[in-house]
Amino acid sequence: MSKVKYQAKAQRTLTVKNTSFQYYSLNEGPLAEIAEVAALPKSCKVLLENILRHLDTDHCDIDDLQALAKGRGRGSQQEIAYHPARVLMQDFTGVPAIVDLAAMRAALVAKGRDPQKINPLSKVDLVIDHSVSIDKFANPDAYRDNVAIEMQRNFERYQFLKWGQGAFDNFSVVPPGTGICHQVNLEYLAKGVWQGLGEEGATWVYPDTLVGTDSHTTMINALGVLGWGVGGIEAEAAMLGQPISMQIPDVVGFELKGQLSEGITATDLVLRVVEMLRRQGVVGKFVEFYGDGLDQLPLADRATIANMAPEYGATCGFFPVDAQTLEYLRLSGRDEQTLALVEAYTKAQGLWRETGDSAPEFADTLSLDLASVEPSLAGPKRPQDRVAVSQLKQAAEDAIRLSGRSELEQAFVLEGSELAMHHGDLVIAAITSCTNTSNPAVMLAAGLLAQKAVELGLERKPWVKTSLAPGSKVVTQYLQQAGLQTALDSLGFNLVGYGCTTCIGNSGPLPEAVTKAVSEQKIHVGSVLSGNRNFEGRIHPLVESNWLCSPPLVVAYALAGTSRIDLSRDPIGKGRDGKAVFLKDIWPSNAEIAAVMGKVSRSMFQQQYADVFHGDDAWRAIDSGSGKTYAFDPASTYIQLPPFFEAEYGGNAGDIKGAAILALLGDSVTTDHISPAGVIPKNSPAADYLRGHGVADKDFNSYGSRRGNHEVMMRGTFGNIRIRNEMVPGHEGGVTRMQGESEVRFIYDAAMAYRARKQASVVIAGKEYGTGSSRDWAAKGTLLLGVKAVIVESFERIHRSNLVGMGVLPLQFLPGETRQTLGLTGDETVDILGLDGELKPNQKLQAQIHYANGESKTIALLSRLDTGMEVAYYRAGGVLTYVLERLATE
Repeated sequence: MSKVKYQAKAQRTLTVKNTSFQYYSLNEGPLAEIAEVAALPKSCKVLLENILRHLDTDHCDIDDLQALAKGRGRGSQQEIAYHPARVLMQDFTGVPAIVDLAAMRAALVAKGRDPQKINPLSKVDLVIDHSVSIDKFANPDAYRDNVAIEMQRNFERYQFLKWGQGAFDNFSVVPPGTGICHQVNLEYLAKGVWQGLGEEGATWVYPDTLVGTDSHTTMINALGVLGWGVGGIEAEAAMLGQPISMQIPDVVGFELKGQLSEGITATDLVLRVVEMLRRQGVVGKFVEFYGDGLDQLPLADRATIANMAPEYGATCGFFPVDAQTLEYLRLSGRDEQTLALVEAYTKAQGLWRETGDSAPEFADTLSLDLASVEPSLAGPKRPQDRVAVSQLKQAAEDAIRLSGRSELEQAFVLEGSELAMHHGDLVIAAITSCTNTSNPAVMLAAGLLAQKAVELGLERKPWVKTSLAPGSKVVTQYLQQAGLQTALDSLGFNLVGYGCTTCIGNSGPLPEAVTKAVSEQKIHVGSVLSGNRNFEGRIHPLVESNWLCSPPLVVAYALAGTSRIDLSRDPIGKGRDGKAVFLKDIWPSNAEIAAVMGKVSRSMFQQQYADVFHGDDAWRAIDSGSGKTYAFDPASTYIQLPPFFEAEYGGNAGDIKGAAILALLGDSVTTDHISPAGVIPKNSPAADYLRGHGVADKDFNSYGSRRGNHEVMMRGTFGNIRIRNEMVPGHEGGVTRMQGESEVRFIYDAAMAYRARKQASVVIAGKEYGTGSSRDWAAKGTLLLGVKAVIVESFERIHRSNLVGMGVLPLQFLPGETRQTLGLTGDETVDILGLDGELKPNQKLQAQIHYANGESKTIALLSRLDTGMEVAYYRAGGVLTYVLERLATE
């Protein structure tokens, strides 16, 4: 049967509220003849419909469809093409993506082609949420002042984004001060079921799907919307009509049973889920939640779990559509036609979940009784390292000792006061991040706890920098309407902005006295935040231990002021009557939370999202200019024409010979280690570059805000202050030494020296390389340093894909071989052979290691070019050059 006939036989009509829609059926037509389809995981069914709908393209075949349909939730090396309906961006990753599109237009003009060939073909929404920093806090004017500083610092970037909104089709920008992209997506942008016009004016309906340039795009899977994070490189290709190339994934079923106990939050639950799934091993897999425990799990709690899929390593954490989904869509202001369409379509396609449904077939399963979840935090450096509240004191003291401090009881007097600080004190307490501020239950619980604490006379400790940065303005409205914001203000949790803030590393400066005490006395201090990431060097350069926890626990630890406390037993402080106050005295009951939850109304969402794309007066006043190509300013330190389309990066055709080892790294190297997003250290190549271009130290801003300038970003690559290169033991930070030398120098300087003598380089590391954010600059910077290949024991999904997208070869040691078994010191050179012949997905390549003593060893390495499309991208020098050449020759 031809693809056209196969597709035509699946076409059906769905009528909802007297409106007719066309769709491709999974339950009627050819797929109905495949018995395994009925028991497929619902996330697989979404992929199945996606392939069926795109059978008329060159990328999808009936063989792909049947392999997925008969797969019983088990993965295979069969390559499939995924065409997302839309793309979601934030400004840190979105600015460089739009810079790339502008550069592609410039490259087309240089070839004498029409620049408007570069245009998004699908809907693209960019939400500005990563740029606001907490410069001001704990005062009523903090929000106003931080917004003003944000606009002043980032004016040039915002001007560029406004130009992009006018220059590109299908591209919308949500201005700063509105919310976090994932929360805006959950509360407003997502539809559940997408619509599009077909031939002869027919309206087609299909699942709402997306990719996003932020790893926590996975949050939207709580709505039954399949989506995950990709690098900006892959997202740009998707915008321009290229599918996401992938192998059929394993789907791991996660059964939820029972219900949460009194006083247990969604944050406690997700930290347990992260711990379990990291132990299970789900990198590159889908996780789908099922079981009757979903009946007791509100949509906001599901969103908390779906959000942290990158932390448990999965491609996504999917929740099927059910009655809870419809209830949330109605609460958040979606119209009745949308609600009716979502219900009718998902039921017609077998995507709807009912209580008591049989479990789908999965590649593997695990189960959790919700009643077993206990109050928890995670840290001090990884989100999968869960610590019960009762065990935090011991965990904090262990972290302090591991950092080399043994005098745990020594007091350090805070300058200008009689107050004493100790190791383990908490200097940051931040209610932040898309993970938790999208959940009314935990936000209102924080407000209720603050209210009870104020009534008893408790106060935050003076060395704690407190902040409240909600994911949307709806949060502010319901906290105010419930009468809880006043209590939060009293404890220093004033509104500081609507954005990622502390979670992305924009925690801002600590008070001068605290900075001086910590720096001079080498105090081991910590933070508590309601975020999803706590990697080394991410939250604040002076903060060594970072603990993830729920918003009410953030408030509680701000009152305690230290991590060296067992809040299940120890008093949190003394009330105004002098009596000890315990956490149980101020912890709100489920009934109290439920009572104030009634303050959250549909009208709040409708009101706050009525003019979501308009922005404030400052945004509307930005003059962005016009024109279909961007006038890059050579003097700009924010936006520069990137070199990716120059001849040097135009392809990979031959073997890699005599490559030096630029860095020799350990396990769990994060994308924060590779490409930090936070403050630019004063002693760094990036700082030297900015000073050389007339930028004062106070105006450095962050690496994240400078992602439109490749000169800054390549100098910051491998520049995290906590990264450890085994070639220079005893040193922290982005340093290395050159082959055969002992001098310690910045990695950037060594890379430029290798490039000057036209010598390739490689990076070698351990397990879980590239964990964390989906930032494309971790791959772009690697390329610009002259690194031709990255050789590791295992990759995290998104970063491996980003390396391929930039034409850097990802290679994996075979089991049993590591940098240690090979005795690598960094003085070796590496040849990678077999690249000048035919390349196939996942083939084994030969590598020769030449040691300093003249000996050589030949080993096999697994190529992690996983699909035929990825091989084509690598050969072209990356996905952007691949797409550009195709467009230029059409």
